[in-house]
Amino acid sequence: MTDTTAGDRAGRVLLELDRAESLRLLAGVPVGRVVFTRNALPDIRPVNHLVDDDGTIVVRTRITARFTSAIRGNSPVVVAYEADDIDPVRRVGWSVVVTGFARPVTDRDRIARYEGLLHSWVDKVMDTVIAIEPEIVTGIRLAEKRT
Repeated sequence: MTDTTAGDRAGRVLLELDRAESLRLLAGVPVGRVVFTRNALPDIRPVNHLVDDDGTIVVRTRITARFTSAIRGNSPVVVAYEADDIDPVRRVGWSVVVTGFARPVTDRDRIARYEGLLHSWVDKVMDTVIAIEPEIVTGIRLAEKRT
């Protein structure tokens, strides 16, 4: 972690997180937000996810979902994925943003594995598995300033 500011008046510092720590934190929370392009404009959806051993972020969705429609086809699509854990009272916590390429998972063994590990939070059939390969991983931690 690198201290990027001298801290605010409330005694907080902003620390940059490295890739490994950022992905570790992301893996520790169940929900994030995927940002994709819809009609040439950004669209954001909350989704539950898992982070695979290689750092790939995996989400399940419906074939009829806007996110799925945005990444159909053989070409990867650039997306962002963000998750955080920030205490609004103490004003401490962290935020991680991953930018990378999203693709539908087509390998049956991988699909079966992810379907066994990642269950939907909504009462709808999730028939599509999407993998986001992280290219850019950034993370910050807002911490109390130590004296």
